[in-house]
Amino acid sequence: MKQINHHLVSKGVTFLNAYTNSPICCPSRSALWSGLHVHITESWNNFKGLPPGFPTWEDSLIAGGYDTKILGKTDYTAGHHTVSNRVEAWTRNVNFTLAQEGRPTPVLVGDEATRRIQLSDWTNVDKAKEWLENRSQLDDKPFLLYIGINLPHPYKTTQEGPHAGGSTFKTSPYWLKHVNMSKVTVPQWKPLDEMHPVDYYETATKNCTSNFTEDEIRKIRAYYYGMCAEVDGMVGELMEQLDSSGFSNSTYVVFTSDHGDLAMEHRQFYKMSMYEGSSHVPLVITSPTHKHNNKVKQPVSLVDIFPTLMDMAGIPTPPGLNGSSLLPYLGMTSTNHERPNWVLSQYHGCNVNLSTYMLRMGDWKYIAFGNGKQVPPHLFNLAESSDELYDYAVDRLDIVSMMDTKLKTVINYPLVSQQVEMYNKQSFLEWKNSLGDKYSDTIANLRWFMDFQKDVKGNELKIQEWLDAQT
Repeated sequence: MKQINHHLVSKGVTFLNAYTNSPICCPSRSALWSGLHVHITESWNNFKGLPPGFPTWEDSLIAGGYDTKILGKTDYTAGHHTVSNRVEAWTRNVNFTLAQEGRPTPVLVGDEATRRIQLSDWTNVDKAKEWLENRSQLDDKPFLLYIGINLPHPYKTTQEGPHAGGSTFKTSPYWLKHVNMSKVTVPQWKPLDEMHPVDYYETATKNCTSNFTEDEIRKIRAYYYGMCAEVDGMVGELMEQLDSSGFSNSTYVVFTSDHGDLAMEHRQFYKMSMYEGSSHVPLVITSPTHKHNNKVKQPVSLVDIFPTLMDMAGIPTPPGLNGSSLLPYLGMTSTNHERPNWVLSQYHGCNVNLSTYMLRMGDWKYIAFGNGKQVPPHLFNLAESSDELYDYAVDRLDIVSMMDTKLKTVINYPLVSQQVEMYNKQSFLEWKNSLGDKYSDTIANLRWFMDFQKDVKGNELKIQEWLDAQT
Protein backbone atom coordinates (compact mmCIF):
# COMPACT_ATOMS: atom_id res chain seq x y z
CA MET A 1 0.00 0.00 0.00
CA LYS A 2 2.63 2.45 -1.20
CA GLN A 3 0.42 5.54 -1.38
CA ILE A 4 -1.30 5.04 1.97
CA ASN A 5 2.04 4.41 3.65
CA HIS A 6 3.62 7.47 2.05
CA HIS A 7 0.81 10.00 2.48
CA LEU A 8 -0.85 8.76 5.68
CA VAL A 9 1.01 6.18 7.76
CA SER A 10 4.37 7.95 7.62
CA LYS A 11 2.79 11.26 8.69
CA GLY A 12 -0.03 10.17 10.97
CA VAL A 13 -1.15 7.79 13.67
CA THR A 14 -2.08 4.22 12.79
CA PHE A 15 -4.51 2.44 15.11
CA LEU A 16 -3.41 -1.18 15.04
CA ASN A 17 -6.49 -2.53 16.80
CA ALA A 18 -9.42 -0.68 15.26
CA TYR A 19 -12.75 -2.49 14.91
CA THR A 20 -16.08 -2.14 13.23
CA ASN A 21 -19.05 -2.06 15.60
CA SER A 22 -20.92 -4.45 13.30
CA PRO A 23 -19.20 -6.29 10.43
CA ILE A 24 -21.60 -5.46 7.61
CA CYS A 25 -22.23 -2.31 5.59
CA CYS A 26 -25.35 -0.54 6.86
CA PRO A 27 -25.19 -1.34 10.61
CA SER A 28 -21.49 -0.47 10.72
CA ARG A 29 -22.06 2.82 8.96
CA SER A 30 -24.98 3.61 11.26
CA ALA A 31 -22.52 3.36 14.16
CA LEU A 32 -19.89 5.42 12.34
CA TRP A 33 -22.31 8.22 11.38
CA SER A 34 -24.29 8.30 14.65
CA GLY A 35 -21.57 7.53 17.21
CA LEU A 36 -23.91 4.95 18.77
CA HIS A 37 -23.76 1.18 19.03
CA VAL A 38 -26.20 -0.66 16.79
CA HIS A 39 -28.33 -2.03 19.65
CA ILE A 40 -28.99 1.58 20.70
CA THR A 41 -30.25 2.57 17.24
CA GLU A 42 -31.63 -0.93 16.45
CA SER A 43 -29.66 -1.03 13.20
CA TRP A 44 -29.97 -4.78 12.95
CA ASN A 45 -29.14 -5.59 9.33
CA ASN A 46 -28.54 -4.08 5.90
CA PHE A 47 -32.23 -3.19 5.63
CA LYS A 48 -32.59 -1.82 9.18
CA GLY A 49 -30.30 1.19 9.54
CA LEU A 50 -30.85 4.66 10.92
CA PRO A 51 -34.30 6.22 10.39
CA PRO A 52 -34.55 9.35 8.21
CA GLY A 53 -33.42 12.49 9.98
CA PHE A 54 -31.40 10.71 12.67
CA PRO A 55 -28.65 13.13 13.84
CA THR A 56 -25.17 12.47 12.47
CA TRP A 57 -21.78 14.13 12.60
CA GLU A 58 -22.58 15.79 9.27
CA ASP A 59 -25.53 17.57 10.90
CA SER A 60 -23.32 18.77 13.75
CA LEU A 61 -20.68 20.05 11.35
CA ILE A 62 -23.22 21.92 9.23
CA ALA A 63 -24.71 23.49 12.37
CA GLY A 64 -21.16 24.47 13.37
CA GLY A 65 -20.58 26.41 10.15
CA TYR A 66 -18.94 23.76 7.98
CA ASP A 67 -19.53 23.12 4.31
CA THR A 68 -19.84 19.39 3.65
CA LYS A 69 -19.46 17.44 0.43
CA ILE A 70 -20.55 13.78 0.51
CA LEU A 71 -19.51 11.54 -2.38
CA GLY A 72 -19.87 7.81 -2.93
CA LYS A 73 -21.29 5.18 -0.65
CA THR A 74 -22.95 6.30 2.60
CA ASP A 75 -25.40 3.43 3.30
CA TYR A 76 -26.35 4.17 6.89
CA THR A 77 -30.12 4.68 6.54
CA ALA A 78 -32.90 2.08 6.58
CA GLY A 79 -34.77 0.64 3.60
CA HIS A 80 -32.01 -0.34 1.20
CA HIS A 81 -30.22 -3.45 -0.16
CA THR A 82 -31.83 -6.40 -1.90
CA VAL A 83 -34.93 -8.32 -0.88
CA SER A 84 -32.74 -11.44 -0.64
CA ASN A 85 -30.42 -9.76 1.82
CA ARG A 86 -33.18 -8.77 4.20
CA VAL A 87 -35.08 -12.09 3.94
CA GLU A 88 -31.90 -14.06 4.66
CA ALA A 89 -31.33 -11.94 7.76
CA TRP A 90 -34.91 -12.36 8.96
CA THR A 91 -34.89 -16.16 8.47
CA ARG A 92 -31.43 -16.90 9.86
CA ASN A 93 -32.91 -19.03 12.68
CA VAL A 94 -34.93 -21.26 10.36
CA ASN A 95 -33.73 -24.87 10.50
CA PHE A 96 -32.08 -24.94 7.09
CA THR A 97 -28.66 -24.06 5.70
CA LEU A 98 -28.86 -22.71 2.16
CA ALA A 99 -26.07 -21.23 0.06
CA GLN A 100 -26.80 -17.50 -0.17
CA GLU A 101 -23.75 -16.39 -2.14
CA GLY A 102 -22.02 -17.39 -5.32
CA ARG A 103 -18.81 -19.36 -5.05
CA PRO A 104 -15.90 -16.91 -4.68
CA THR A 105 -14.42 -16.43 -8.14
CA PRO A 106 -11.29 -14.58 -9.33
CA VAL A 107 -11.62 -12.65 -12.60
CA LEU A 108 -8.79 -10.90 -14.45
CA VAL A 109 -9.68 -8.07 -16.82
CA GLY A 110 -7.79 -5.66 -19.07
CA ASP A 111 -4.03 -5.58 -19.41
CA GLU A 112 -0.98 -4.00 -17.77
CA ALA A 113 -2.27 -0.53 -18.68
CA THR A 114 -5.73 -1.01 -17.13
CA ARG A 115 -5.89 1.10 -13.96
CA ARG A 116 -9.57 1.94 -13.67
CA ILE A 117 -11.71 -1.12 -12.96
CA GLN A 118 -14.22 0.01 -10.30
CA LEU A 119 -15.47 2.87 -12.45
CA SER A 120 -18.04 4.29 -10.02
CA ASP A 121 -15.33 4.68 -7.39
CA TRP A 122 -13.02 6.42 -9.84
CA THR A 123 -15.86 8.73 -10.88
CA ASN A 124 -16.25 9.82 -7.26
CA VAL A 125 -12.49 10.27 -6.90
CA ASP A 126 -12.54 12.53 -9.95
CA LYS A 127 -15.46 14.50 -8.49
CA ALA A 128 -13.60 14.90 -5.21
CA LYS A 129 -10.47 16.12 -6.97
CA GLU A 130 -12.49 18.63 -8.99
CA TRP A 131 -14.29 19.80 -5.84
CA LEU A 132 -10.99 20.34 -4.05
CA GLU A 133 -9.58 22.25 -7.02
CA ASN A 134 -12.63 24.52 -7.18
CA ARG A 135 -12.64 24.87 -3.41
CA SER A 136 -9.15 26.34 -3.46
CA GLN A 137 -10.55 29.33 -5.39
CA LEU A 138 -13.26 30.06 -2.78
CA ASP A 139 -13.24 31.58 0.69
CA ASP A 140 -11.63 29.88 3.64
CA LYS A 141 -14.84 28.55 5.19
CA PRO A 142 -14.06 25.19 6.85
CA PHE A 143 -15.17 22.05 5.05
CA LEU A 144 -15.53 18.31 5.34
CA LEU A 145 -15.11 16.17 2.24
CA TYR A 146 -16.27 12.54 2.51
CA ILE A 147 -15.51 9.93 -0.16
CA GLY A 148 -17.12 6.50 0.27
CA ILE A 149 -15.16 4.02 -1.85
CA ASN A 150 -16.83 0.65 -2.54
CA LEU A 151 -13.63 -1.32 -3.19
CA PRO A 152 -12.38 -3.79 -2.09
CA HIS A 153 -15.97 -5.05 -1.82
CA PRO A 154 -16.27 -8.05 -4.19
CA TYR A 155 -18.20 -7.44 -7.39
CA LYS A 156 -21.70 -8.72 -8.04
CA THR A 157 -21.65 -12.23 -9.56
CA THR A 158 -24.11 -11.60 -12.38
CA GLN A 159 -24.37 -15.24 -13.49
CA GLU A 160 -26.06 -16.00 -10.15
CA GLY A 161 -29.18 -14.12 -11.25
CA PRO A 162 -30.90 -10.82 -10.41
CA HIS A 163 -30.56 -11.25 -6.63
CA ALA A 164 -26.88 -12.17 -6.74
CA GLY A 165 -24.50 -11.03 -4.05
CA GLY A 166 -20.86 -10.09 -4.48
CA SER A 167 -18.50 -13.03 -4.85
CA THR A 168 -16.33 -11.95 -7.79
CA PHE A 169 -12.78 -10.80 -7.06
CA LYS A 170 -11.84 -8.68 -10.08
CA THR A 171 -8.58 -6.94 -10.86
CA SER A 172 -6.18 -6.30 -13.74
CA PRO A 173 -2.56 -7.19 -14.51
CA TYR A 174 -1.69 -3.56 -13.72
CA TRP A 175 -2.77 -3.92 -10.09
CA LEU A 176 -1.45 -7.45 -9.73
CA LYS A 177 2.01 -5.99 -10.39
CA HIS A 178 1.57 -4.18 -7.06
CA VAL A 179 1.00 -7.46 -5.20
CA ASN A 180 4.00 -9.33 -3.79
CA MET A 181 2.95 -12.80 -4.88
CA SER A 182 5.57 -14.46 -2.67
CA LYS A 183 3.66 -13.21 0.37
CA VAL A 184 0.26 -14.49 -0.76
CA THR A 185 -0.19 -17.46 1.54
CA VAL A 186 -2.83 -20.19 1.77
CA PRO A 187 -4.53 -19.99 5.19
CA GLN A 188 -4.97 -23.06 7.33
CA TRP A 189 -8.51 -24.41 7.62
CA LYS A 190 -10.21 -26.58 10.18
CA PRO A 191 -12.00 -29.65 8.79
CA LEU A 192 -15.68 -28.97 8.21
CA ASP A 193 -16.74 -31.47 10.86
CA GLU A 194 -14.58 -29.73 13.48
CA MET A 195 -15.93 -26.23 12.87
CA HIS A 196 -17.89 -24.29 15.46
CA PRO A 197 -21.58 -24.58 14.41
CA VAL A 198 -21.91 -20.85 13.67
CA ASP A 199 -18.68 -20.90 11.66
CA TYR A 200 -19.95 -23.86 9.65
CA TYR A 201 -23.23 -22.05 8.92
CA GLU A 202 -21.24 -19.05 7.65
CA THR A 203 -19.03 -21.22 5.47
CA ALA A 204 -22.02 -23.08 4.03
CA THR A 205 -24.18 -20.03 3.34
CA LYS A 206 -21.17 -18.34 1.73
CA ASN A 207 -20.91 -21.33 -0.63
CA CYS A 208 -17.44 -22.37 0.57
CA THR A 209 -17.94 -26.01 1.63
CA SER A 210 -16.85 -27.51 -1.70
CA ASN A 211 -13.22 -28.21 -2.56
CA PHE A 212 -10.78 -25.42 -3.41
CA THR A 213 -7.33 -26.00 -4.84
CA GLU A 214 -4.39 -24.14 -3.30
CA ASP A 215 -3.90 -22.33 -6.59
CA GLU A 216 -7.54 -21.21 -6.56
CA ILE A 217 -7.28 -19.94 -2.96
CA ARG A 218 -4.03 -18.14 -3.67
CA LYS A 219 -5.54 -16.50 -6.76
CA ILE A 220 -8.65 -15.30 -4.87
CA ARG A 221 -6.42 -13.78 -2.21
CA ALA A 222 -4.05 -12.20 -4.75
CA TYR A 223 -6.94 -10.62 -6.66
CA TYR A 224 -8.39 -9.29 -3.40
CA TYR A 225 -5.01 -7.64 -2.70
CA GLY A 226 -5.11 -6.26 -6.25
CA MET A 227 -8.45 -4.66 -5.43
CA CYS A 228 -6.87 -3.17 -2.29
CA ALA A 229 -4.03 -1.85 -4.44
CA GLU A 230 -6.57 -0.06 -6.63
CA VAL A 231 -7.93 1.66 -3.49
CA ASP A 232 -4.36 2.65 -2.67
CA GLY A 233 -4.09 4.27 -6.08
CA MET A 234 -7.27 6.25 -5.46
CA VAL A 235 -6.00 7.46 -2.09
CA GLY A 236 -2.76 8.57 -3.72
CA GLU A 237 -4.58 10.72 -6.29
CA LEU A 238 -6.78 12.28 -3.61
CA MET A 239 -3.82 13.14 -1.39
CA GLU A 240 -1.88 14.65 -4.28
CA GLN A 241 -4.89 16.80 -5.13
CA LEU A 242 -5.23 17.88 -1.50
CA ASP A 243 -1.64 19.03 -1.62
CA SER A 244 -1.81 20.77 -5.00
CA SER A 245 -4.98 22.59 -3.90
CA GLY A 246 -3.10 24.01 -0.91
CA PHE A 247 -4.99 22.18 1.86
CA SER A 248 -2.35 19.74 3.14
CA ASN A 249 -1.19 22.03 5.95
CA SER A 250 -4.68 22.83 7.21
CA THR A 251 -6.62 19.58 6.88
CA TYR A 252 -7.09 16.44 8.96
CA VAL A 253 -7.38 13.18 7.03
CA VAL A 254 -9.15 10.07 8.36
CA PHE A 255 -8.80 6.80 6.45
CA THR A 256 -10.92 3.87 7.58
CA SER A 257 -13.47 1.26 6.47
CA ASP A 258 -16.91 0.09 7.55
CA HIS A 259 -15.64 -3.48 7.97
CA GLY A 260 -12.90 -5.82 6.83
CA ASP A 261 -13.22 -8.71 4.40
CA LEU A 262 -12.14 -12.28 4.81
CA ALA A 263 -10.06 -13.52 1.89
CA MET A 264 -10.57 -17.27 2.41
CA GLU A 265 -9.29 -17.27 6.01
CA HIS A 266 -11.40 -19.70 8.04
CA ARG A 267 -12.84 -21.02 4.76
CA GLN A 268 -14.82 -17.81 4.22
CA PHE A 269 -14.88 -14.67 2.15
CA TYR A 270 -16.85 -11.46 2.66
CA LYS A 271 -17.63 -9.97 6.08
CA MET A 272 -20.33 -10.88 8.72
CA SER A 273 -17.79 -12.60 10.98
CA MET A 274 -15.98 -11.59 14.17
CA TYR A 275 -12.72 -13.09 12.92
CA GLU A 276 -10.04 -10.43 12.48
CA GLY A 277 -10.20 -10.38 8.69
CA SER A 278 -13.82 -9.24 8.92
CA SER A 279 -14.15 -7.25 12.17
CA HIS A 280 -10.78 -5.48 12.15
CA VAL A 281 -10.63 -2.25 10.12
CA PRO A 282 -7.83 0.07 8.98
CA LEU A 283 -7.71 3.42 10.74
CA VAL A 284 -5.11 6.12 10.09
CA ILE A 285 -5.46 9.79 11.07
CA THR A 286 -3.17 12.63 10.04
CA SER A 287 -3.08 16.08 11.63
CA PRO A 288 -2.05 19.32 9.91
CA THR A 289 -0.16 20.46 13.02
CA HIS A 290 1.20 17.27 14.59
CA LYS A 291 3.36 15.12 12.32
CA HIS A 292 3.81 11.55 13.48
CA ASN A 293 4.65 8.05 12.40
CA ASN A 294 3.11 6.44 15.45
CA LYS A 295 1.33 3.17 16.11
CA VAL A 296 -1.39 2.86 18.77
CA LYS A 297 -2.18 -0.58 20.22
CA GLN A 298 -5.18 0.52 22.30
CA PRO A 299 -8.37 -1.06 20.87
CA VAL A 300 -10.69 1.56 19.33
CA SER A 301 -13.79 1.40 17.13
CA LEU A 302 -15.83 3.34 14.61
CA VAL A 303 -18.10 4.98 17.22
CA ASP A 304 -14.98 6.98 18.14
CA ILE A 305 -15.08 8.82 14.80
CA PHE A 306 -18.00 11.14 15.67
CA PRO A 307 -16.41 12.68 18.82
CA THR A 308 -13.05 12.82 17.05
CA LEU A 309 -14.50 14.89 14.21
CA MET A 310 -16.12 17.22 16.73
CA ASP A 311 -12.77 17.79 18.43
CA MET A 312 -11.11 18.43 15.07
CA ALA A 313 -13.75 21.04 14.24
CA GLY A 314 -13.79 22.60 17.70
CA ILE A 315 -17.49 21.86 18.03
CA PRO A 316 -19.06 20.59 21.27
CA THR A 317 -19.74 16.86 21.16
CA PRO A 318 -23.46 15.99 21.48
CA PRO A 319 -24.24 14.23 24.76
CA GLY A 320 -24.83 10.50 24.95
CA LEU A 321 -22.43 9.26 22.28
CA ASN A 322 -20.81 5.87 22.85
CA GLY A 323 -17.35 6.71 21.51
CA SER A 324 -14.38 8.74 22.70
CA SER A 325 -12.19 11.21 20.83
CA LEU A 326 -8.98 9.87 19.31
CA LEU A 327 -7.21 13.23 19.17
CA PRO A 328 -5.17 12.65 22.37
CA TYR A 329 -3.37 9.85 20.47
CA LEU A 330 -2.22 12.58 18.09
CA GLY A 331 -0.74 14.53 21.01
CA MET A 332 -3.69 16.92 21.26
CA THR A 333 -6.12 17.71 24.05
CA SER A 334 -9.74 16.65 24.24
CA THR A 335 -12.66 16.88 26.63
CA ASN A 336 -14.11 13.65 25.19
CA HIS A 337 -11.36 11.17 25.94
CA GLU A 338 -12.75 9.06 28.76
CA ARG A 339 -12.21 5.65 27.22
CA PRO A 340 -13.26 2.19 28.42
CA ASN A 341 -10.74 -0.65 28.31
CA TRP A 342 -12.90 -2.63 25.88
CA VAL A 343 -14.31 -2.49 22.37
CA LEU A 344 -17.72 -3.91 21.40
CA SER A 345 -18.85 -5.31 18.07
CA GLN A 346 -22.09 -7.16 17.34
CA TYR A 347 -23.79 -8.73 14.34
CA HIS A 348 -27.43 -9.59 13.65
CA GLY A 349 -27.67 -9.98 9.88
CA CYS A 350 -27.55 -12.65 7.19
CA ASN A 351 -25.07 -15.55 6.86
CA VAL A 352 -24.93 -16.03 10.66
CA ASN A 353 -27.59 -18.10 12.43
CA LEU A 354 -27.26 -16.49 15.87
CA SER A 355 -26.66 -12.92 16.98
CA THR A 356 -22.95 -12.53 17.62
CA TYR A 357 -21.15 -10.33 20.17
CA MET A 358 -17.43 -9.59 20.36
CA LEU A 359 -15.60 -7.95 23.26
CA ARG A 360 -11.92 -7.07 22.85
CA MET A 361 -9.94 -6.38 26.04
CA GLY A 362 -6.17 -6.30 25.90
CA ASP A 363 -4.98 -9.35 23.98
CA TRP A 364 -8.19 -11.27 24.67
CA LYS A 365 -11.05 -11.47 22.21
CA TYR A 366 -14.30 -13.03 23.43
CA ILE A 367 -17.17 -13.95 21.11
CA ALA A 368 -20.59 -14.96 22.45
CA PHE A 369 -23.62 -16.13 20.48
CA GLY A 370 -27.39 -15.80 20.88
CA ASN A 371 -28.41 -15.96 24.53
CA GLY A 372 -25.05 -17.43 25.51
CA LYS A 373 -26.44 -20.93 26.01
CA GLN A 374 -27.20 -22.40 22.56
CA VAL A 375 -23.58 -22.85 21.43
CA PRO A 376 -20.14 -22.44 23.06
CA PRO A 377 -18.33 -19.09 22.90
CA HIS A 378 -14.98 -18.40 21.27
CA LEU A 379 -11.99 -17.06 23.18
CA PHE A 380 -8.85 -16.01 21.32
CA ASN A 381 -5.57 -14.55 22.51
CA LEU A 382 -4.39 -12.43 19.60
CA ALA A 383 -0.87 -12.09 20.98
CA GLU A 384 -0.42 -15.86 21.02
CA SER A 385 -2.65 -16.95 18.12
CA SER A 386 -3.15 -14.10 15.69
CA ASP A 387 -4.67 -16.45 13.11
CA GLU A 388 -7.43 -17.34 15.63
CA LEU A 389 -7.04 -21.06 15.05
CA TYR A 390 -6.57 -21.93 18.72
CA ASP A 391 -9.66 -21.42 20.85
CA TYR A 392 -8.98 -20.92 24.56
CA ALA A 393 -12.65 -21.18 25.57
CA VAL A 394 -12.18 -24.60 27.17
CA ASP A 395 -8.69 -24.04 28.61
CA ARG A 396 -9.34 -20.64 30.19
CA LEU A 397 -12.75 -20.81 31.82
CA ASP A 398 -11.63 -18.06 34.18
CA ILE A 399 -11.14 -15.64 31.28
CA VAL A 400 -14.41 -16.78 29.69
CA SER A 401 -16.27 -16.03 32.92
CA MET A 402 -14.60 -12.65 33.34
CA MET A 403 -15.19 -11.61 29.72
CA ASP A 404 -18.79 -12.79 29.67
CA THR A 405 -19.55 -10.92 32.89
CA LYS A 406 -17.98 -7.79 31.42
CA LEU A 407 -19.86 -8.21 28.15
CA LYS A 408 -23.16 -8.38 30.02
CA THR A 409 -22.38 -5.11 31.79
CA VAL A 410 -21.77 -3.49 28.40
CA ILE A 411 -24.80 -5.00 26.66
CA ASN A 412 -27.57 -7.30 27.88
CA TYR A 413 -26.90 -9.57 24.96
CA PRO A 414 -29.44 -12.34 25.76
CA LEU A 415 -32.16 -9.69 25.77
CA VAL A 416 -30.89 -8.03 22.59
CA SER A 417 -30.83 -11.41 20.83
CA GLN A 418 -34.45 -11.92 21.81
CA GLN A 419 -35.40 -8.46 20.56
CA VAL A 420 -33.75 -9.16 17.21
CA GLU A 421 -35.54 -12.48 16.87
CA MET A 422 -38.90 -10.81 17.54
CA TYR A 423 -38.07 -8.12 14.95
CA ASN A 424 -37.07 -10.80 12.43
CA LYS A 425 -40.35 -12.71 12.75
CA GLN A 426 -42.50 -9.61 12.63
CA SER A 427 -40.65 -8.22 9.60
CA PHE A 428 -40.79 -11.52 7.73
CA LEU A 429 -44.51 -11.95 8.41
CA GLU A 430 -45.25 -8.44 7.15
CA TRP A 431 -43.26 -9.13 3.99
CA LYS A 432 -44.86 -12.56 3.49
CA ASN A 433 -48.38 -11.20 3.91
CA SER A 434 -47.67 -8.34 1.51
CA LEU A 435 -46.94 -10.86 -1.28
CA GLY A 436 -50.20 -12.76 -1.07
CA ASP A 437 -50.27 -15.64 -3.57
CA LYS A 438 -46.88 -14.56 -4.96
CA TYR A 439 -45.09 -15.64 -1.77
CA SER A 440 -44.13 -19.19 -2.75
CA ASP A 441 -42.73 -18.19 -6.12
CA THR A 442 -40.90 -15.19 -4.69
CA ILE A 443 -39.18 -16.94 -1.79
CA ALA A 444 -38.10 -19.85 -3.98
CA ASN A 445 -36.35 -17.52 -6.42
CA LEU A 446 -34.18 -15.40 -4.15
CA ARG A 447 -30.43 -15.80 -4.32
CA TRP A 448 -30.64 -19.09 -2.40
CA PHE A 449 -32.81 -20.48 -5.23
CA MET A 450 -30.45 -23.33 -6.18
CA ASP A 451 -30.68 -24.90 -2.71
CA PHE A 452 -34.21 -23.78 -1.86
CA GLN A 453 -35.71 -25.33 -4.98
CA LYS A 454 -34.34 -28.76 -4.10
CA ASP A 455 -37.16 -29.04 -1.56
CA VAL A 456 -39.58 -26.12 -1.88
CA LYS A 457 -42.37 -27.57 0.24
CA GLY A 458 -39.95 -28.82 2.90
CA ASN A 459 -38.24 -25.45 3.18
CA GLU A 460 -41.54 -23.59 3.36
CA LEU A 461 -42.60 -25.96 6.15
CA LYS A 462 -39.41 -25.22 8.08
CA ILE A 463 -40.12 -21.50 7.79
CA GLN A 464 -43.62 -22.04 9.13
CA GLU A 465 -42.30 -24.11 12.04
CA TRP A 466 -39.94 -21.26 12.89
CA LEU A 467 -42.78 -18.73 12.77
CA ASP A 468 -44.94 -20.93 15.00
CA ALA A 469 -42.22 -21.51 17.59
CA GLN A 470 -42.25 -19.34 20.71
CA THR A 471 -39.55 -16.65 20.72
